[in-house]
Formats: sequence, structure tokens, C-alpha cells
Amino acid sequence: MIDALANTFTLSGLFWVSVTLLCYFVSLKVNVYFSGHPALHPLVVTAALVALLLLLTQVNVPRYQQSVSFLHWLLGPVTVALAIPIFKQWQSLKKYGWRLVISIAIGGIIAPLTAWITLYILNTPIALQLTMLAKSITTPLAMEASAQIGGIAPLAAVFVIVTGIVGAVLSNTMFTLFNVISPVAQGIALGTVAHAVGTAKAIHMGEDVAAMATLGLCINGIFTAFVLPLIFSIMM
Repeated sequence: MIDALANTFTLSGLFWVSVTLLCYFVSLKVNVYFSGHPALHPLVVTAALVALLLLLTQVNVPRYQQSVSFLHWLLGPVTVALAIPIFKQWQSLKKYGWRLVISIAIGGIIAPLTAWITLYILNTPIALQLTMLAKSITTPLAMEASAQIGGIAPLAAVFVIVTGIVGAVLSNTMFTLFNVISPVAQGIALGTVAHAVGTAKAIHMGEDVAAMATLGLCINGIFTAFVLPLIFSIMM
């Protein structure tokens, strides 16, 4: 935290944190103006704007990451704060019990497994295949799990971010296509497959959806981060 604060309270840090927040604010307005069009999800627009500014100013990504490291550190407290909707919906969570846990476990297996099979069929490098297995859990867990099974930790972060954005962007379309109207099902799907980004979207869909998404995020993250290294340690 001290290093993150030190980087933030430099001229470069203050500038890029302000720019990032401004880009996000603009992206929210753009998304509202276009009636929440999936292709203009705030995270997509923010990433595009920041990338364009980095290109124009010729600032490399590592330097940008160092400047905004405080924003990355905030992921920790934000993740802890996600316990609030779980607490508010505790009775609902107890009502569904083991059925939710099994649903999350199945979703947590199917999502990365289908992605891995695709890469396997395309004969991609083994390190890339292993990295893909952690694509549906939150970034810190994904990076650590990937490193332990022989994957590429930085690339795992990229897969996680892309997975989250795609999940958040396409979720409404998929819910409509398959007639998924249950808030419980929507929340579990968003949290399990699209992790923190999906959970952020779920928050805007209602407290019940947010509570289920948070549960999916937490259980799938812990399950995957524990099981993946365990399986590969036994196989090796």
C-alpha cells in the first residue's frame, strides 16, 4: 500500500489516476447516452480511451501501471466490500444452499474447460493452454494459480480482463436468448463466469442479482485457485 500511495502522489501518478477516472466518467456518460449498448460498456470505452492516450503520449504500459498502482491496490478493499450484498441477502443464500454451490462449481469447470479444449484443438503452446484454465476467476487469484501450474501469470491477467468484459457485454443478450429471467440464475452466471466485472454489472441489476454474483465470484475463485494447483501437483 505504501508503494502504491508513493507512486500515486507523484506528478505522473496524479496525472494518470486523474486521466483514468476522467475516462471512466466519460465512458459512463457515453454508455447512458447510447442506452447501455453492450458494445459501449464503460470498461471497454475506458480501456480504449486510456490506450489511445498512452499511444498519443508514447507512455508505455509498465510506466502507466506503476503510476496508477493505487487503483490496482483498491481491488482488495473493493472485493471485501462485496460482502455487503451477501450479508443483506443472507436468508436467500441459506435458502438455496448446496444447489448454488454445485451450480457454481459446474460453471467454474465448464467455462475454462471449453476454452482450453478450443486452444488444444488449435494446437497452441501448452503454457497458453494452462493459462486459459484460470480465465474465469479474479485477477490476483488467476495470476497465482496460473504461475503454480506452469502458465503465464501476466497473460492470465489479460485473459481475466477480456473474459470479464465479454461476459458483461454479452450477458443481457444471452439472458434474453435463453430466456433466463431468474435474478438468482443471472447473478450466479455473472459472478461465476465474468468474476468481478460481471459482479460490477450485477450490482446495477439489483441487490439480489449482486448478492448471487458475489457468491459466484468468491466460491469459484477459491475453488479454482485451490483445485487447479492440487490437480496438477498430483498429475506431476
